[in-house]
Amino acid sequence: MKSYAIHAIRNVGLFGHQGAGKTSLAEALLFSSGAIDRLGRTDDGTTVCDFDTEEQKRHISINAALAPCEWHESKINFIDAPGYLDFQGEVKSVLSVVEAAILVTPAQGLPEVGFGIAWDLASEDSLPRAVFVNKMDRENADFGLLVQSLRSLYGNIIAPFQIPIGSAESFRGVIDLVEMKAFIGTGHDVECSEIPSEYSEEARKYRELLVESSAEGDELLIEKYLNGEELTHDEVVRGLHEGIDAGKVVPVLCGSASKDIGMTDLLNIVVHEFPNPLEVGHIHGRNPATGAEDKREAGDASPFSALVFKTVADPFLGTLNYFRVLSGVMKAGSTVLNSTRGKEERVGQVYFVRGKNQESTSEIRAGDIGVTAKLADTRTSDTLCDPAKPMVIDPIQFGEPIFEQAIVAKTKVDEDKMGPALHRVEISDPTFKFHRDPETAQTIIAGSGETHLNIVVERLKKFGANVETVERKVPYRETITSKAEGQGRHKKQTGGRGQYGDCWLRLEPNKGGGIEFVDAIVGGSIPRNFIPAVEKGVRQATETGIQAGYPSVDIKITVYDGSYHDVDSSEAAFIMAGILGFNAIALKADPTLMEPILDIEVKIPEDMLGDVMSDLTGKRGRIVGTENAGLGKTLLKASVPQAEMLRYAIDLRSITRGRGSFTGQLSHYEEVPQHIVQHIIANHKKEREAGEH
Repeated sequence: MKSYAIHAIRNVGLFGHQGAGKTSLAEALLFSSGAIDRLGRTDDGTTVCDFDTEEQKRHISINAALAPCEWHESKINFIDAPGYLDFQGEVKSVLSVVEAAILVTPAQGLPEVGFGIAWDLASEDSLPRAVFVNKMDRENADFGLLVQSLRSLYGNIIAPFQIPIGSAESFRGVIDLVEMKAFIGTGHDVECSEIPSEYSEEARKYRELLVESSAEGDELLIEKYLNGEELTHDEVVRGLHEGIDAGKVVPVLCGSASKDIGMTDLLNIVVHEFPNPLEVGHIHGRNPATGAEDKREAGDASPFSALVFKTVADPFLGTLNYFRVLSGVMKAGSTVLNSTRGKEERVGQVYFVRGKNQESTSEIRAGDIGVTAKLADTRTSDTLCDPAKPMVIDPIQFGEPIFEQAIVAKTKVDEDKMGPALHRVEISDPTFKFHRDPETAQTIIAGSGETHLNIVVERLKKFGANVETVERKVPYRETITSKAEGQGRHKKQTGGRGQYGDCWLRLEPNKGGGIEFVDAIVGGSIPRNFIPAVEKGVRQATETGIQAGYPSVDIKITVYDGSYHDVDSSEAAFIMAGILGFNAIALKADPTLMEPILDIEVKIPEDMLGDVMSDLTGKRGRIVGTENAGLGKTLLKASVPQAEMLRYAIDLRSITRGRGSFTGQLSHYEEVPQHIVQHIIANHKKEREAGEH
């Protein structure tokens, strides 16, 4: 593939809900443009973009994939973004490096949640966009209903550029509402003709919607339109072009990726209506030394800057960094500055990439997208730039993980490999985090959903760490609710010197005061040098709990009496006496469990508030309040036990059909209801018995 000047480049993301046909659309666009000579199928795992083994096995896109092609002396970098909700991080990566978006929705039913999320994100970035109504050749295709739904959701900016000729099995072409011509056929075998008479009235009706949308973005045109004057063809074309560029007109096209119908029209829209990188304007960033704002022209002559939007850690190929050159030129063999981390990097080979196929090149010019390998310290969101002209681009904003699971290694060898493997996966996935929970002694992996973490587990295996997921333990704590006292006595005679330690302890609740040890010994019943040993034993006992093996908290422990033996008493004996005393007395002080309570905020559509509130109440949650979050959404605040929230990301997605989101943080601990306490204790006993066997 040859190198293109910035004005001839288009960077376009393909977005939409899972199953809309984005990957098939990318395949058809590559085929229609001549980039590939065979049309692959997602069901067969033969498409350019779904080349990962997990994608082929699951028949879903997991990774954003590059699909560049050439059309009318221009280069189009299509990027196929996953539609599955667990992989919204990939969507945000793609949005950071494209100038336009194609939102894909099937002709069956209404736009789904993935479409709406992508629309909102593209709107936030003010990206020009188009809608492609796919699968017109399938049963129950209803273009009219879909356009009506889109206009009710987004208003008159929705402008149908085409209407279908036929649907389902009879779908055979489209009517271009700009030129008012019919195009019938598949692929390159398309004939242009007059509009069939049976479609003339429908075409006239939709043409009126198109003209209305074209006038929206221009004051002179809207005035002329409202005065009842007819817009000329050139005025309609100009209004549409300016409207698309400003995000005030969203063209709607239709077709079938699997039948290769409508692809050339979509390619023409991209080349002729979407902006090139130069038209978007200056590159904005900041000076890494001073923090001052900085900007530069988006052209080859400007100092080099690039944003790394994707990193792939591969056990065989090493680390691959996908980058978009914002200004200047990335040359093979050059030295660049990673201004995000303040480290220089030596660039080896640079490549153009289509799917998994790499094509070596000497340089990647401004506006274009490329890949390089083996950069030592560069990660997703980092800025690469000219060392003499440093600049830092704002990093990509990824959401925090919302779903957690615990993992265990299957063997000791796997355990040794688990840490390095987790780091490798984290390098390539900014939406994935992991940590060791000191309270439960579990390794916790966190991500965007259950499918996301299942794929993480598969990736860990590729790096040699065979692990499995286990139930996440809740970090309960134990305490007492009443006062009790008693003796802790350790006496052992084995022939020769024995062991003797004796202490009397008083335990009482100490709400909010942690574990407090008080020395109340008078008269030397326990020598001063053995008091620290008693405290050490008591504190050791609090770490292993009272009934269920969880750490004890908020207990005041007073040693007030005891006895000793001149020969047999020792530090070890009094440590054991402290342990025995605490364990025995705590059981008499009405022990109970404390559970972590999370403060959560749930953002949901207004019409789903009742269902979400009902679900949280069923999870022992307390509703704190609600407030208007704008755009038809409500922010619900609640306090909920962590034990009830372990799978809430999945539950909320099910209740809201993917339209809800939430955040949460630890607030405080509260006493666990007694019927639940007994269940937790019973589970602890089972685990302990299983461990003994």
